[in-house]
Amino acid sequence: MSTGSTSRYVLMGVSGCGKSSVGAALAPALGAEYLDGDDLHPPANIAKMARGVPLTDDDRWPWLDLVGAELATPDRILGCSALRRVYRKRIVAAAGAPVCFIHLAGSRELIGGRMAARAGHFMPTALLDSQFATLEPPMADELAISVSIDQPLQAIVADILAQVRG
Repeated sequence: MSTGSTSRYVLMGVSGCGKSSVGAALAPALGAEYLDGDDLHPPANIAKMARGVPLTDDDRWPWLDLVGAELATPDRILGCSALRRVYRKRIVAAAGAPVCFIHLAGSRELIGGRMAARAGHFMPTALLDSQFATLEPPMADELAISVSIDQPLQAIVADILAQVRG
């Protein structure tokens, strides 16, 4: 599927799916800037997640508005979980322009293993089940693509580029 003339992308999926790694590798190929949505969380959200407490929608709304505001500038890729359809709608509204959501899809086992192996991230593996319970994969009527993360990083990037440019 071609994403048309949009130059705004959200790498979405549960924690540990590779948003930061894929974003850093994908941005140069698209001539875009990569931003990590985790950097936009207020300290209270980060502290809550670090304690193993899932965020509520009330915690998320201001953060999603910031994510969308960052996407008002073209040629941006932003890593953001965007787990629910209503969150994606909020981001698009705040961006004021079309946004393509790139769902980085993988199994609970694959992502759990990756999370257990990484160090220095505030999101504990214990919250992964709540993330999968919240996840609403993009539907056919959304501007979105899905890629399997069960492949090497460069293959993931190539898959995204083929679908975006399709």
